[in-house]
Amino acid sequence: MRFIDEVKITIQSGNGGDGCVSFRREKFVPFGGPDGGDGGNGGDVYFVGDKSLNTLAHFRGKKLYKAQDGSQGAGAQRHGKNGEDELIHVPVGTIIKDIESGITLADLVEDNQRILVAKGGRGGLGNVNFKTSTNQAPRKFTPGKPNQVFEINLELKLLADIALVGQPNAGKSTLISRISAARPKVADYPFTTLEPNLGVVTLGEESFVVADIPGLIEDASEGKGLGIKFLKHIERTSALVHLVDCSWCLNEFEAFESYVTIKQELLNFSKGIAQKKEIICLTKIDAMTDQEIERFKHYFESELDKKVLAISSVSGKNIDKLKSLMLITVKTHRESEMDKENT
Repeated sequence: MRFIDEVKITIQSGNGGDGCVSFRREKFVPFGGPDGGDGGNGGDVYFVGDKSLNTLAHFRGKKLYKAQDGSQGAGAQRHGKNGEDELIHVPVGTIIKDIESGITLADLVEDNQRILVAKGGRGGLGNVNFKTSTNQAPRKFTPGKPNQVFEINLELKLLADIALVGQPNAGKSTLISRISAARPKVADYPFTTLEPNLGVVTLGEESFVVADIPGLIEDASEGKGLGIKFLKHIERTSALVHLVDCSWCLNEFEAFESYVTIKQELLNFSKGIAQKKEIICLTKIDAMTDQEIERFKHYFESELDKKVLAISSVSGKNIDKLKSLMLITVKTHRESEMDKENT
């Protein structure tokens, strides 16, 4: 199924039903009073977060979502039936915007979270409501209120705790398949990953979500390559794991230059993403000698003044250590967010 992360649709609530003009007509009551009932309310339109969905592909082929109109009132003071609501299910992480005003109406970040976007019209009043001491036989009623119509833009930003970034073929897909149950396509050529992949990593009783996005290349922030299209999906993450494939590099300077290139592209796209907590991993060390690994690692650490982890998804070298670092980073971020909410 093709990954779709942005669509435009029209939503329309239901019209309110008209009130009824009616008079009581029964045997032995030839001149009964008014008994016209009220019209039913039009149905509302709700968006509902649904964790079972991970793409907006189910919106293809259908652009109008409409709630049911309310029914007209009837005699004997019978109220018209209310219109049924329209529930539109979207993936958790979907942002809902009104196209005309540009206002963000909702950001659905929880499963089963429900937001009312278009209110149905109220039903009109039947003539029973207009009876007075001076007007015993009113023929007045009110029509139902009209519906609401909105042009809506849906934008999906995947919810993940950690994002894997790096150049194409840096080992992101292999890593996510090693640490989670995700099974993305893996091959030894660039741009194997054509859409984001999510994987749940479990460590003891703790778990977190990792996102693998297509690799970035130089000038990605200007639209080159595939990864820039999906960078918005990592804006919500708490940290990045930056993978650098050193196995093909002639020297440590070339490897570090590839790291700097990606770092600059992240900065060009969003300062917020570039400043996220970062775990740097030198990948595919199974194809390197111990001396090469140590030399590359030492150079990165001296240039960045921070620890760097050398890993191999094939052999499993330092994978458990990486998972532990990820979990510590995620828990620290979650605790920090909770502290902000409590202050």
